[in-house]
Amino acid sequence: MRIEWTDIAAGRVDTAAGTVVEVTGFPVAAAADRRAACFLLVPENPCCPGHVPAGALAAVEVFADSPVPVRMGALRLTGEWHVGSDETGAWRYCLRGARTLDPPGWSGIGRRGLIAGGPLMCLGASACDPGDPKRAAAARAAIEAGVTVDIHSHAGGIASDDRLALGTGFSPIAAPMRAGGMGAVCLAMVADGGTIRTTPDGRIRPFRDPAPGELRDRGARKFDAILRLVRNEGLRVIATAADLRATRPGSPGVIVASEGADFLEGRIDALDEAWRRWTLRHLQLTHYRVNPLGDIQTEAPVHGGLTDFGAAVIRRCDTLGIVVDVAHGTTELVRRAAAVTSKPLVLSHTSLSERPGPFSRLISPAHAKLVADTGGVIGIWPPAGIFPSMAAFAMGIARMARVVGVDHVALGSDIRGLTGGSVFPDYDRLPALAEALLDAGFSPDDTAKVLGGNYARVFAASV
Repeated sequence: MRIEWTDIAAGRVDTAAGTVVEVTGFPVAAAADRRAACFLLVPENPCCPGHVPAGALAAVEVFADSPVPVRMGALRLTGEWHVGSDETGAWRYCLRGARTLDPPGWSGIGRRGLIAGGPLMCLGASACDPGDPKRAAAARAAIEAGVTVDIHSHAGGIASDDRLALGTGFSPIAAPMRAGGMGAVCLAMVADGGTIRTTPDGRIRPFRDPAPGELRDRGARKFDAILRLVRNEGLRVIATAADLRATRPGSPGVIVASEGADFLEGRIDALDEAWRRWTLRHLQLTHYRVNPLGDIQTEAPVHGGLTDFGAAVIRRCDTLGIVVDVAHGTTELVRRAAAVTSKPLVLSHTSLSERPGPFSRLISPAHAKLVADTGGVIGIWPPAGIFPSMAAFAMGIARMARVVGVDHVALGSDIRGLTGGSVFPDYDRLPALAEALLDAGFSPDDTAKVLGGNYARVFAASV
C-alpha cells in the first residue's frame, strides 16, 4: 500500500496501522549523519538546516533495521505503519522496520524525472563518469566557454553597521573568484540589516521600524563600501553588457546590487541617484521587511502583492537599465511584476518545492514559471539543509530546469548570506559545481548557460 502525504496531512491513514506500506519523502537527520537508522521523513526538502514543519502530522518518524543513506534527496521507503504510539513522541505516524526501495547510488531524480528531463538529462551523451581523468578538464572548459556569474552574493559579508563604522566594510573576495574562474558576482548590499533579526524559531523578521533617513543613509554607506572593495581588490565595476562580456576567469568584476529597495524610502528619484552614483545595475525589490514596494514570502501579506510604487520602480528600472529581481516577493508580487515589466525578471536565490510551506523562501512550479515566461532567470541557492552535497545541489538545479527549461536557471549562491551551512561556500568551488552539473546530465553548453550565460542574456536585455 502506498501512503500519500496529502492523506498523512489529513490524518486519513490510521487504518493502515500494522500493514506494510510504501512512502516517499525527504529525510531530516543530525547534521553530520550520512546514514541513519532513526530520522524524520518530511514531504519537501526543508528550507533550512534541521527545520521541520510544526504539527503532529507534518512528519513521519522512521526506524530502520539498519542505517540507510539520508543525504541523497528523497527516499522511497517501505516498512510497517504505526499510529499514535507513545514511542513516536510528537509525531502521529511512525514507520518501523524501514528499508529503502531505491537502488544503490540513487540520486533522488529517478527514472520518471530523467524521462521528463528530455535532452537535458541525456546522461550517456553528456555526463563525465566520476573518476574520469577528463572530468576536471571538461568542467574547466565549461567555465571558460563564456561568462560565469553568481547572480546573488554577499561574498564580502553583510557589512554590519559596526564594520562600516570601523571603516572595514566588506571582506576581500577576489582571490577565490580568480582561483575558481568566477567572472562576475552580483554583490548585494542590505539596507534593512539594522531593523531585522533572527527569532528563536529560526525566522528572520523585522523587530523595529527604521528612523526617517536611516535606510537611505545605511544604503549609501554600503554602496560606497562596495565601490571601495572593488578598487582595493583590483576588480572592475560592470555597468554595461560589454563590460560583462569582457569578464573572464582571472579578470573578474562586480555588478553592484541591492537586496531590497528599502534604501529608496519611497522616493523614486533615489533610484536614479543609485544608478548614476554607485552604478547600481541589479535591484531586488524586497527583503525581510514589507516595504513600500510589496509583500514578502516570510511575512503575512499587507499590500496584496506589488504596490503601485513597486510597479513604478520596475518601469523606472526598465528605463534606466537595471535588472529587476523579485526574490523574497510573494507569488502575487511576481505575477504583477511580470505583467508590468518590459524586460526579463530575475529571481536570484531560491529552490523548487511542489508545496512551499507558510513563510517559506522556496517557490512552487507556478511561481517559477511566472519568472521564466518573461524570459527571465531563477538562481538556485545551495543551503546544506536542502542540498547536502554538491551532487544534490546539481540535481536541484536540474529539477528546476525540468520545470522552466535550461535557459532559465542560474547560480544564486547567497555566499555569506545563508544562516546555515552551504555546499558552495566560496568561488574556488566553481570547478566542483561544473563537474557536478556535467555528472547530473547537463551538456557542456548547458552547463555554461547555468554558470553565467543565462544571466548574461538577461543582463544584456535589461541594461
